[in-house]
Amino acid sequence: MDTAVQTGSRENEFDRKRVVIGVVDLVVIVGLVLLGNIEHGGNPIAEPLASLTTAVPFVIGWLAVAALAGVYTRPGGIDDTRLTAVAWIAAANVGLMIRGSPLFEGGTTWPFPIVITGTVLVALLGWRLGYALFVSRTR
Repeated sequence: MDTAVQTGSRENEFDRKRVVIGVVDLVVIVGLVLLGNIEHGGNPIAEPLASLTTAVPFVIGWLAVAALAGVYTRPGGIDDTRLTAVAWIAAANVGLMIRGSPLFEGGTTWPFPIVITGTVLVALLGWRLGYALFVSRTR
């Protein structure tokens, strides 16, 4: 019976870890999109709806691709880094297609696709590698 309790505890800890990683991933994506919005004269405080519609296409893209790719259901390791990289590149393209659609304002003029893809890719991989290093040192 103790083994079942210990296993359940590990599963809960593992699930919490995945939730934390997912939340931080979304914070990184939304944060960088909003930072870009601010750099181009946007004001998230004065125009919260406009700021939200700037980030939504990339959040939708990330959630869809991450779910399809199993980003939060795989065990982790170096494959997790590769999977995250490929998933973000795909998600950025989905977000760019959504943003370029008539449903959203803003478009995807050059060089925005490269900037959003590269910047978020570096930030996502950077924070995840830092987190993995931190977790490995605390064990």
